[in-house]
This record gives sequence, C-alpha cells and structure tokens, in this order.
Amino acid sequence: MRIRRLLLTSAAVLACGTALVIGQQQAAEAPASLRPGFTRPAVAGLNGLVTSGHPIASSAGLQILLKGGNAFDAAAAVGSMAALGEPEMNGIGGNGFMTVYHKGTGKVWSLSMAGAAPKGIVPADMTPETLNAGMKAGIVPGNIGGYLIQLQRFGTMKVADVFATAIDYAEKGYPIDPMLAASIARGRNNLAKYPTTAKIFLPNGEPLKAGDLLKNPDYAATLRKMVEAEAQALKKGASREAAIQAAYDRFYKGDIAQEIDRFFKANGGVLTAADLAAYKPEWQEPLHTTYRGHDVYSNPATSRGGFEVLMGANLIETVDLKAAGPGSPAALHAAIEAIKISKSDIYRYVADPAFVSVPQAGLISRRFADERRKLFDPAKAILYPPAGLPDGSPASSPRAQGPAFDDNYDGELHTTSFEIVDKFGNAVGCTPTLGGLFGNNVVVGNTGLLLNNGMRIGSTSPYPTDVNYVGPGKIPILNNSPVVVLKDGALAFVFGTPGGETIGQTEFQVLLNLVDFQMPVQEAIEAPRFVLDAKPNFYKPGAAITVQIEGRVPAATIAALKDMGHTVQVLPGWGSLGHMQVIRVDPKTGARTAGADPRRTGYAMGY
Repeated sequence: MRIRRLLLTSAAVLACGTALVIGQQQAAEAPASLRPGFTRPAVAGLNGLVTSGHPIASSAGLQILLKGGNAFDAAAAVGSMAALGEPEMNGIGGNGFMTVYHKGTGKVWSLSMAGAAPKGIVPADMTPETLNAGMKAGIVPGNIGGYLIQLQRFGTMKVADVFATAIDYAEKGYPIDPMLAASIARGRNNLAKYPTTAKIFLPNGEPLKAGDLLKNPDYAATLRKMVEAEAQALKKGASREAAIQAAYDRFYKGDIAQEIDRFFKANGGVLTAADLAAYKPEWQEPLHTTYRGHDVYSNPATSRGGFEVLMGANLIETVDLKAAGPGSPAALHAAIEAIKISKSDIYRYVADPAFVSVPQAGLISRRFADERRKLFDPAKAILYPPAGLPDGSPASSPRAQGPAFDDNYDGELHTTSFEIVDKFGNAVGCTPTLGGLFGNNVVVGNTGLLLNNGMRIGSTSPYPTDVNYVGPGKIPILNNSPVVVLKDGALAFVFGTPGGETIGQTEFQVLLNLVDFQMPVQEAIEAPRFVLDAKPNFYKPGAAITVQIEGRVPAATIAALKDMGHTVQVLPGWGSLGHMQVIRVDPKTGARTAGADPRRTGYAMGY
C-alpha cells in the first residue's frame, strides 16, 4: 500500500520524477538512477566535478581541474566558455552572482558581479522598449570582472591558462546545438537590427542552423587582449595577482573600455568609459540560515533569489514535509504558500543597498518568519498578501522621478548556472546572465561581446514609488542566487539554476528535495516542478497568482490543489521550468556526485 500511495501522489513538485512511467514492481526493485524516465545519469568524481548549462562549458572547466587547477581557476574557464555555448543566455558582457566555499578557511563568500545603470540615464526619458532592448537597456558588464577577481583571490592559474579553451573555440568555431539554433531563429528580427550582432549569428543574412559553426573571432581577440596585459605585467616582474589586475584594468579602464565608450557614443547609447571604470565586483557576507540541521548560504541584495530560498526555508521548517510525503498535496501547498509569502516581502524591500536601507537581518530572522507564518492556512490558498514589517524596515519608500511603466510584463528566463567542486574541497556556484534573450541584442563594436539588458522591467520596478525603480548609478535586482549548503561544517551541496523570476522558487524546491526527502542529485533535479506567476506582477499586493506546474503531475494532485483554491496552469511535459545543476558531497563517505538538468542542455563531468 505504501508503494502504491507514492505512485499516485509523488509526481508533484517534491516528488520522484519517474512515477508516471514505471510499474509498481519496478519501483520496488530498481534504483532511482536506473529507472526509465531519468534522462541523465548522476556523475561521480573522486577528484573534481563540473556541472553546467552546456557540455563545452563543463569540458572547459574539467580540463582545468585535470591540469591541477582548483574550482576558482575552473570557474573562470567555464564562465568564458559559457558565453559561446549559450550566448543567448549569458556572457562576459552580462551580470551575475557567485556563492563560493573556500576549504582552507571553511568560509562561504558571496561575490556580486552586478554592474550599475549608466550615470547618464534619465528615467523620465525611458520607455519599456528602451529599458528592455537596444542601446539604452544595458548596464555595466560585471561578469568578466567577477571571473577575474575570484581567480585573483582564490585561484592558482594565469588568465592565459583559463581563457585558452574559449579563445580556441571562438577562433575555430564549434557546431551549435538545436536549442541555440532555435533561439537564433526566434530572435532573428532583433539580432538583424545591429550589423555587429548579425555578422555572428546571421551570416549571409540567415540564422545559423543546428550543426553550423559559431565563430566569434572578435571575442577571442578581446580575451587575448586581457591575456596580453597579464603577460606584459609578468614580464615586468609583477606578481600573479598584479598581473591579473592588469588584465582586469585593460577591460574596465583600457582600450576595451574605450571601444565600448566609442561604440555607445556613435550609436546613441549612454554607457561610458567612466561607468566601466567605476565598477568593482563586491565580496560580501552571504545570507545565512539553518534548515533542519543544515547551514544554507546564498546571496544578499542586489539579488532577491537568496532571500527567497532562505525565507522560504524559515517559513516551512515547522511543517513536517517528510510525514506529509513527497508530492503530497499538503507538502506541495505548503511550498506554494511559503514562496507566495516570501515574495510579497522581498519585492517590497529588496533593492540596491546604496540607495535604500534593506532590512536584511529582519527579513531572514526567525521572529519575522514566525509572524508571517500566521498567514498560512494548511487547507486553503491565501491571496497574495501585502508585505509585513520586518525589524529595520524603512518607514516609507523614496519617490523616484519618472513615469510609471507598463506593469504587465513577461519575466525573462534566459540565464545559465554552473557548479564546481575540486579535489581540494573548494566549491563554486555561479549564475551569470545577459537578462533577456541575447541580452540587449547588441554586440558592442569590435569586442565580440553581447551586452546585457540589465534595466529591463522586472529587474527594475515599473512603479516610480518603488525602491527598485530605475535610476542612474543604481544596480537593478537579479534573481541569480547560487546556494551552498554545509552540514556540521562540511560541504554538503552546491546548486543553482537559471530561470529569471523562477530561480529562487526552483532552488527552494530542490533544497526540499535534497534535505527533506533525501533524493539523489539527479532525482532531485528531474522531479516535476512548479512556479508561481503573478498578474500584473509580484510588486503588486493582491496580484492574481497562478501555479504553473509541469505536465507530469497526476490529475488527482492538480484537482487537490484546485480544491484548496489555487489557480493551476498545467504546462506540457517537462515545462522547462529552470535548469538546475547540483553537486552533492556524501557526509559519511565524502563521495561526490553531480547532476545536470535535461530541461535544456545541461551536462555534468568529473574525474
């Protein structure tokens, strides 16, 4: 009876991803990783593991580990290569966050790789169109600075070592996959507007097709310039750290910055060399909470996803999810309501701390969780609530100067994520993005770099009374928030996902899968998921909430959610909600396993 009950209920979000396609006898006998329906095997790596959104990115990182490099060396290699494997999703012209575990000190750090809006932006002159795409949509690119700074602080290799594979691929080209080909075809009208973009993705006026070689020699040249700056500094007797700084400075203060400045001035943009020179990646204390004996870490503002994972964990910890059962309507309902409540607070308070006081400690406090949990009804869906009052919350919001923008906008899902654990015990989780599909769609001059559309509506609020309204020099909010989990002071998990608005939601569900239901990594990744969608948006109390859920969920589960008052939209098949990558370290044996999400092109490798 126990097995049969799980088969009927476990295909919900917190459940095993195979319940719909296996029989009762198979379920009792076959290990989860071998059951039909799992589309990726978990990968073991005694010495090192890399799991990323694309095979060529994972391969670049693995090559570094095989050469004796550590996770931080590999992160720079993966980041530079991911820009080629998934250029519609991310690149060094984008922004993101890292969460890293440094074994030598036993400490977890957050690295903000998020640039600010140009100082010359005038909010009153902006429109939803110019915020979302084109020459005025981009903010200072932060990813390349982040890759270099973490390499400088914790890595062991040179810039020349970690960029070598990406330079080779960019110059020689590689055959693109069907997913990238479909993205190019879907975005062709926007890509065709800019000759510098079209020459890469629409050679001879036609979109690249699956199997065609994607070449970007200008990108290779930009990476080579940073390698040259490093080499020149080393030749003059500079230390490794100073030589990496020379590479960094050539991008943000040298001829690369000047080319970006020139191109924007010539084409009606506002991003300048001064904006680039003012940027610095920021090492920060991560957000931290405990959840069922685990220490959970993620990123503070200007990320909102880290708040969502930790606040959701605080809210749901009093619910006995294990007793309710994986995929039971009760467990699923509790997760939905925890996300709903946490979002109402996050969208009210989280913005660039340089411009507003963010009540960080109050938001992730147990006292606030206890207060907000009073909204929870175990049998009924609540409306999307107004924000609460955490300790330290500001009395009022500053009023920005500018128009209200259209508040019915579509959230962007075009991001990637990668996770690395090395033989030394270090771990890196990184979630870089361009924002929307191909960012702002502009390849900048002769740099080969697609720029982000960081000021897009969603990352900035449509309401001028909101703390996250667009402003000159203000860093827009990302959801990017890779997670590191420790158990008894030792590394247990590192995971992350793309998905824009869905990032924190997906990570929260995978945390429950891993901790409450103790699923193996691949099972935790492939289990069906849901996300909440809000109309007009999550900035608006009282917004209409729809639970979008993957189509592998049983009809009985859907019916139970509807009976509780949830509005449910069933998505076809897998639904493509997020693209999770997970690495687990077994607390007893130290064995390491990695999983990659089949919802896109994720791939894990190890040795």
